[in-house]
Amino acid sequence: MKMLLKVLFILFLGSMIVGFYMKYSNIENADIVIGLGVLFLSFFLMPLFIFHRYQQGKYKKYQLDPKSKNPFQIDEKDLK
Repeated sequence: MKMLLKVLFILFLGSMIVGFYMKYSNIENADIVIGLGVLFLSFFLMPLFIFHRYQQGKYKKYQLDPKSKNPFQIDEKDLK
């Protein structure tokens, strides 16, 4: 999964770079290539990345505990 994400990122980033080069060269379909790169990056790659990161459950250590008195309290020993 990690390798797939890297390959897709490079592929979509490469398509946007090609699109910007096409725009610089005054080719008509450059905006379509850039738009498709951004579309696939945001609607295909980003959900796959979020799924990959959340399936391991690492996000739980960043959640606030609503049962504690003051979930925003910082321990003094952590400040030193």
